Amino acid sequence: MTSLKTYILNHKWSYLAAILSMIISVSLDMLSPQLTRIMIDDVIINQNLTYFIPLLIGMAGIGIGRCCFQYSKEYLFDKTGSRIASDMRIELFSHIQSLSADFFDKNNTGELMARVKDDIDRIWESLTFIVMLMIEVVLHTGIVLYCMFRIDARLAIIPTIFMLLSASLAMIMEQKLGIIYEEISEENAVLNRVAEENLAGVRTVKAFAREKHEIAKFLSHNQKFYELNMKQSNIFIRFYPYFQLITKLLPLLVILGGGYFVIHDQMTLGSLGAFVEYSMNIVWPMEMLGWLSNGISAAVASNRKIKKIIAETPTIRDPKDPVIPDTIIGKIEFSHVSYKGDQGNLILNDINFTVLPGKTIGIMGATGAGKSTIIQLLQRLYEPSCGTVCLDDINISTLPLSLLRGSISVVMQDVFLFSDTITENIRLGKKDSIDDDIITASAYHARASEFIERMDKQYETIIGERGVGLSGGQKQRISIARALAKQTPVLVMDDSTSALDTETEHQIWSNLNMIYDTTKVIIAHRISAVRSADEILFLDNGSIAERGTHETLMKKQGLYYETYLAQYRGAEKFAFMQESF
Repeated sequence: MTSLKTYILNHKWSYLAAILSMIISVSLDMLSPQLTRIMIDDVIINQNLTYFIPLLIGMAGIGIGRCCFQYSKEYLFDKTGSRIASDMRIELFSHIQSLSADFFDKNNTGELMARVKDDIDRIWESLTFIVMLMIEVVLHTGIVLYCMFRIDARLAIIPTIFMLLSASLAMIMEQKLGIIYEEISEENAVLNRVAEENLAGVRTVKAFAREKHEIAKFLSHNQKFYELNMKQSNIFIRFYPYFQLITKLLPLLVILGGGYFVIHDQMTLGSLGAFVEYSMNIVWPMEMLGWLSNGISAAVASNRKIKKIIAETPTIRDPKDPVIPDTIIGKIEFSHVSYKGDQGNLILNDINFTVLPGKTIGIMGATGAGKSTIIQLLQRLYEPSCGTVCLDDINISTLPLSLLRGSISVVMQDVFLFSDTITENIRLGKKDSIDDDIITASAYHARASEFIERMDKQYETIIGERGVGLSGGQKQRISIARALAKQTPVLVMDDSTSALDTETEHQIWSNLNMIYDTTKVIIAHRISAVRSADEILFLDNGSIAERGTHETLMKKQGLYYETYLAQYRGAEKFAFMQESF
């Protein structure tokens, strides 16, 4: 990702124009005390009215000029800083999207949201308001000191000493605040995570009557966030009175020293008036130093957090010399594939199978047996620890990720629907090529059209966040319709009918069996979902314990057979009892 320095250099002309406007504005501001000096010495004391009208016109011109150049300065800084912050936010979000699945296994959503929103906002503030004021403070102070030394070098020593003292205090305060802002940024991310998790799972919280516990958890983090902010405020408050004292003492000492020089005819009254006006002009930069140090510390801490994410690199990348076949027909092959998790635990062990184009393979097994991991390896969300995964006899590590994943439609176990219309959710896979006819046909085959067409706005109905307002079965059917609308050579169903009733499930599988040109990988716990597959794999502890068709596995009377009995024995007894009555 582009560094902050590079962003600023890319917009250097806009910043230079803003700084030029600032220089002109500050210079005009510094002319005002000179006109005051002439007004006092020549017009008031010497009663030379010749300068009176030109001086008034000059003062008015300075005021108008300052308004114009102050406006252009503010506009250019705001526009440039906002553009940089917007580009940074887009690039950061794009970078996060490019990272591999293992990154999201280790980083929570709340923290990433804090980086994309809050931390970028702090940098935006620093690039617009804070940087502008920092530059203006430097220019303003430099010109004011120059003008004061031109009037009387002896008297100018007083504000110079005060400025150095203020700068030293600001640097000490900035160092202390920098440490606090690191902690505030971290706790802000935790607070976002807790809030995001609880709001997303509010129905689960209510179902288990855990409101008080979750509120207490949120309050504990909120209290810590409050304490850190109070710690920051205490540092700021401890130093701020010193800045206030300096700004109050400076004009007083200038008047005392300058008055002595005027009494002894070493300075004119007009020069003293100009000098006092300059000293008052140097007061606000002193007052701003503490606040600016505060803002800079926050921005530096935020930039450090963002750079930490930017330093992350995807573990899975597009190949340097990709293989791009003319077409993908959907042959899948796993050859001696094993996979170990982050903790080194073996999740899959020596998996071997081949699915010919247009055929169906079913994968069963207990929870944690490694079924979903097979799908994640097929999509190359993770790399196998050993072995190869091939699509159409091509190692998927040599295929472009967009081509590989674009060739696979996945109905995920955890259905995720976006806050959008039903049409846009179904069109998600290929937004540019899926028309209304495909959407309608896909919804029909997924048995979703029957409830969609009963809605007031039908396919244009807005779905709530994460599918709120729909039942689990309705969300699954829309998810199936989304996969079918994508029309890819490979269709993966990851326990995607678990929330459906038996009749609806049977109708969907009947429709899917009529799709002959698509290779289907079906992961399920129900026998009914896989019994018509060309081959069934039964996983146990990450290994293939049994394989074969429904008939051959039933004859073996092994794990598959036991699963069948567990699922159907109760149904058979229930049917027998009904016949008896």
